[in-house]
Amino acid sequence: MLAYRHAFHAGNHGDVLKHIVLMLVLRYMNQKEKGWRFVDTHAGAGGYSLHSTYAKKNAEFNEGVGRLWGRTDVPPAVADYLDLIRQFNGSNTLKQYPGSPAIANALCREQDQLRLFEMHPTDYRVLASYLAEEPGVEVKMSDGFEGLKSRLPPPTRRGVVLMDPSYELDRDYSAVVAALRDGMQRFADGTFMVWYPVVGKLPAVQLPKRLKALAPKRWVHARLTVQKLDARGFGMAGSGVFIINPPHTLHAELNTLLPWLHEALKQFDGGGWVLEQKAD
Repeated sequence: MLAYRHAFHAGNHGDVLKHIVLMLVLRYMNQKEKGWRFVDTHAGAGGYSLHSTYAKKNAEFNEGVGRLWGRTDVPPAVADYLDLIRQFNGSNTLKQYPGSPAIANALCREQDQLRLFEMHPTDYRVLASYLAEEPGVEVKMSDGFEGLKSRLPPPTRRGVVLMDPSYELDRDYSAVVAALRDGMQRFADGTFMVWYPVVGKLPAVQLPKRLKALAPKRWVHARLTVQKLDARGFGMAGSGVFIINPPHTLHAELNTLLPWLHEALKQFDGGGWVLEQKAD
């Protein structure tokens, strides 16, 4: 949806979960020398100023990355994530937040590729000015679900796909399922990540069940709930990430991380975390 701007939500608790999982997946991919391709179907602007009017409107980052910034008692994976954010800022001052393309760009090597799609014209221009000239990076102002079809499979047969549309329209949920089904037919061995919000909508509640029905033999599902929906059922109580063909280490890593993240990010005396897997 062209009205959607991720800048309003940059660095919130949903970004924390999504980007830590993405970092763990790409760190694992880097254990082998052969290159990989990262495809981001809804890339956004790539990075966001936390001093912008958008970010400051609700200051969602204060209840996300802001709660972790400056802590010295974080688990190793959280410390790694915070180091990536410091590198993006160029200092220990939290002024900007990296989006998924910036996280992937920080972790990619000479042999790796980024394929980034963004429909919003302003966000596309920012993203293109930031990354389009980087070696191995392609930035397109087009529908990422359609663009995905021609980018799979990658030549090396190693790749990660991230799907995280705005979900402002209910049809986004069905579009994710359709794009995932098509992507898996083209690249059965690929790693597919789907991020989704925990909101008071039936399609959001149904999405994990639909993904489980679609998934092959191996998947991991992580969900973090840290705040209440408002009295009308609006807002975002948390988020989830569903990973098909995950690294074999991911479940164990998240089993340690999710309880810590819930304790660090919870905004009320409740919520919780869910971690499920299906293994070979």
